[in-house]
Amino acid sequence: MKPRTTITLLGLAVALFAFIFFYERHTGQTGDDTKPGRLLPGLAAAAVNAVQVRPLGQPEISATRKNQNWRITQPIAATAHDAAIDNLLQNLAGLEWHKRLTAQDLKGRDNADREFGFDPPQFAITLQQGEQKFQLRLGSRTALGDEIFAQVAGVNEIYVTDASLLKLLPRTVSAWRDPALVNLKDLAFDRLIVTTGAKSFELQRDPTDRLWRMTRPLEARADNPKIESLLRQLQTLRASQFVTDDPKADLEPFGLAPAALGVTLAQGATPVLALQFGKSPTNNSAQVFARRADMTGVCLVAGELLAAWRAPHEDFRDHRLAGLNGETVDEIEVRAAASFTVRRITNDQWFVTAPEKFPADAALVHDLLGGISSLQVTQFVKAVVTEPDLPNYGLAPAASQFLLRAGGSNTLVAQLEFSAPQNGKTFARRSDDSAVYAVRAEDLRRLNFTGWHLRERRLWNFTEEQVTRLALRQRGVTRELLRQGANKWAFAPGSQGIINPFAVEETVHRLGELYADAWLDRGETARANYGFTNDPIQLTLTVKRGEQPETFTLDFSGATPGRPPYVAVPLDGQPWIFECSTAIGELIRSYLTLPANP
Repeated sequence: MKPRTTITLLGLAVALFAFIFFYERHTGQTGDDTKPGRLLPGLAAAAVNAVQVRPLGQPEISATRKNQNWRITQPIAATAHDAAIDNLLQNLAGLEWHKRLTAQDLKGRDNADREFGFDPPQFAITLQQGEQKFQLRLGSRTALGDEIFAQVAGVNEIYVTDASLLKLLPRTVSAWRDPALVNLKDLAFDRLIVTTGAKSFELQRDPTDRLWRMTRPLEARADNPKIESLLRQLQTLRASQFVTDDPKADLEPFGLAPAALGVTLAQGATPVLALQFGKSPTNNSAQVFARRADMTGVCLVAGELLAAWRAPHEDFRDHRLAGLNGETVDEIEVRAAASFTVRRITNDQWFVTAPEKFPADAALVHDLLGGISSLQVTQFVKAVVTEPDLPNYGLAPAASQFLLRAGGSNTLVAQLEFSAPQNGKTFARRSDDSAVYAVRAEDLRRLNFTGWHLRERRLWNFTEEQVTRLALRQRGVTRELLRQGANKWAFAPGSQGIINPFAVEETVHRLGELYADAWLDRGETARANYGFTNDPIQLTLTVKRGEQPETFTLDFSGATPGRPPYVAVPLDGQPWIFECSTAIGELIRSYLTLPANP
């Protein structure tokens, strides 16, 4: 064995012996005064308003609490990570000593501070709790390493406590710094200025509806969902590394003089937060240098969260033509080749009120309103267009108009005007701004509703128990079935054939809930277009729901397997033709049609 190794092992053995002799021997006493207890009795974590930690060989780290929030004051001024400091304080308040060396045990030991690691200490901790001050010094670890010597100011004793406390103590100020660059929760602002190089744009939030609007370089509606989403992303921005805190650091190497990207939040004319973002370090393109203008220092943040802020100002404009932001629409007026008006009467009941009057299908109205609301601008054609310019875009006069109004006040929510299609696109404008936009002609074509297309699609509502008679007429022959109870059907006098009562019952049940999948056409001339002149199947149901029986008649245009049938129903004195479910068509074809040679 090498002499140096022998000396080292011998030294360790002597140190261990000394620890056992001087510590274990002197703390082996018994009695109430040697029972473990709190190291800092009287310390209340929530009442501490200042904390100072001085790590060995490092600058002092200090923080003060105000309004339940911690702020670092030394060696720099910075926002603190509240949870890290609170966690330390809670552990200190509950920290217990396991063993101790009393003043008697330490008597005559002139080198006790050096012997137990207090000259100098690993950490010196000062806590201010109102007028009361707590001071704690942490020395070296015990021989086994899982405990540490501690000393409380004003107490002539040395304690042994859990060494896990060391994991909670900061060795540099970065351990206590809040990595979040932004805290928008309590920040009041109504302006947003974004600068990329020599270009910039500005957004203003309306104090009433809280909606953003672009004010520079032009007046325009802003994309509120996008802006709010980007602000939420900004809230999640975290420093992955604090690069420098030197207030005199040269910012140019970081791409921060001038900044490649600036995001400033302001209240009126007063900036309340300015963020600057620079270039990426040469060894990590995923990160960018960043700083707050009100703080010294540069840090690194994830660049992917900033990409959308670098987009041109057009990307921040509202790409929804209608731009509905939760407004309630109670009336839709369409002025086109087939003009009509549909109005909400109560709750979600709608009526077509012009040029005809009949109940409207709420789902179809919502489809129409949703289609209008989701129309996307594909091109911002021109920001300011005067009246003399409108004919150049086919907007004087417009080929069609949509007017959306709100409730009893008859307030105009939006008025949209469209040109005729031109090379796959349609020019559009709003009555409340001077811009001309372009939308896809196909998107507008999907809104080619007419008033009668919106008619209520639920035809009636009765149960099979209310049906007393079912008459089937086909190829000049009529056959009648009478209901005699649940799943019991019989031929009326003069009718004969084969009955599947369960299938007939199910068919009648479906017919009682008949629903038009889509209205196709109306009027006598339309019957021929859908095959009703070629031996249609006519069903007549007699229903008893009150004093007088009611009669419901349907014509089915054939019953081709696998294809939804066309059905004609008399409404308002004329046939209305619609398409219904394939399942009903299969039931009619299988169980109610007459054989070729009855």
